[in-house]
This record gives sequence, structure tokens and C-alpha cells, in this order.
Amino acid sequence: GECDAVLLCVPTPLNQHMQPDLSYVMKAMETIMYTHKAGRLVVLESTTYPGTTEEELIPILKRAGADVGYDSFLAFSPEREDPGNKSFHMHLIPKLVGGTDGPSLAVAKALYSSAFDSVHAVSSCRVAEAAKIVENVYRAVNIALVNELKIVFDKMHVDIWEVLDAAETKPFGFHRFNPGPGWGGHCIPIDPFYLMYKARALGVDSHFIQRAGEINIRMPEFVVQKIVLALNDIQKAVKGSRILLLGVAYKPGIGDCRETPAFEIWHSLESMGAQVEYHDPFVPTIGRRYRAHAPTAPL
Repeated sequence: GECDAVLLCVPTPLNQHMQPDLSYVMKAMETIMYTHKAGRLVVLESTTYPGTTEEELIPILKRAGADVGYDSFLAFSPEREDPGNKSFHMHLIPKLVGGTDGPSLAVAKALYSSAFDSVHAVSSCRVAEAAKIVENVYRAVNIALVNELKIVFDKMHVDIWEVLDAAETKPFGFHRFNPGPGWGGHCIPIDPFYLMYKARALGVDSHFIQRAGEINIRMPEFVVQKIVLALNDIQKAVKGSRILLLGVAYKPGIGDCRETPAFEIWHSLESMGAQVEYHDPFVPTIGRRYRAHAPTAPL
């Protein structure tokens, strides 16, 4: 109750209908209001659709008797991190900040300026929320593009990796993304659906973003098909085969298994009768959230 500033960094998942689940945000905000303090700054850092801070959090503040911009301050500042990437220290990553009003922006900017070398203020919370969504949608659609190219070039018997190595020699106008078994993590597979939800609510269809999601979601199926064909080439069935998955985290060098496509591949192979194990030095054991405490296999 004595905190002058509270940063909300809670999950913003999807529900069973692939729609935004803001329950963690709302419960956290309501909890904060139990100990409301005049002059306090509240900043939402969880990724969400544009309009969330103003449409969902301001009413909670008002119900608690707060006068936003005068005796209470509210802002949005998205987290920016790349797990496993040691090239960027947190304080060196420019911090985006948007306030619900001028005073809120000024207070939030002052707070983050004490911890970050660069603070980039924008005109509103909506702009800051949209900027974060754009950052992640950009990655989602480019991952989908290169994944679809892999499928196309596979049919043409063209090595996608050699193609990308060649394309990358162009010093301008090309930014490399690599194909994979899908998408993973707590941002890329989730955030595009937040934007699509809000767009639909406003009567706008985001076909391009939706198509990217469909491609990425189907990539584990493509990987399973390739495994089946590879076994067939050596006259083996999937049923009874022993298959070792090398790596189960959603990206190299980390132990985060959230939304990883590895488990979908694992479950598909097991349903076909394969005996599946995994090896991942960053994931020594898999908890009940994913499987029944399977340990990593030695190489």
C-alpha cells in the first residue's frame, strides 16, 4: 500500500475461443485499488490490444474514487525483451511510454528515465499498445512467410537454407527470418489474435494476419509428415519407432516451453504409436503442465 508506482506485468493469454483473456489484468488492477493511494502511478506493461488501458483500467480507477491525471496517474509501457539474447541489456533497450493524459505521461517518463538510457514518449496509451502489437505481428507474419516458402521450395526440391543464405548477401531490402516447426513463446503466438479480436469488434477483417496464424499453426503437422516420409524411406513405420526430439523449448538457448510446437509434434507421433523421448540441456524435466514429468534423455 505504500508503493508510489505499480507496474502490472501479468499474463494476457487467449481463452478457449482464441479471444483475449484480460482476467489477470483486471484482477491485478482491482487488487491494487484495495490499497489506493493518492499520487500513485500505475503502468500496464502486459501486451494487449489498443484501447485496453483507457477502456478497461480507467473505469476501475474511477470506481475507486481516483481522479486520473490529478491524484492518480495511469500509463502503458510494453515490455521489450528477447530471452536468451545476451547482446541487449535491459537498460539499453529504448522504453516506450504512453500516458492517458499529460501528467500521467510525465510521471511515467520520469520513472523509467531512472532505469533506462532512452525513453520514447508517444501521444497516447493506444499508440504504445499498438506499437507493441506491431512489433510482434511483424515477426509473426515474417515467420509465416518463410515457413510457407519452406513448404513451397520443399515441393520444388530446393534447399530453403541455401536460398536464404543467398538472399542474405543482398546488403539492403532484405531481413532474414528462418523457417521452423511453428511458433512459440508467450508473445508471437498470442498477440496477433489480440489485434484481430479488436479489429473484428470494429468491423475490420485482418486477413493477412489471420493467414499468417493459420500457416504457423499448421507447421507441426508438416514436420510430422516429413518424419513419416523419412521413416518410410528406410522401410519403417512410425508405430514402434523410437524418436528423439532434440530441443523442446520454443527457441535455442533457453528453457521456456510456453506455446512450443515441440509438444504438438510429440503428441502426434505418440498417437501414431512412436516411442518419443527428448534431449534438451535447458529443459532437464517437463512438468505436468506438458507431460507427466518426463526427464531429458542422455545423448
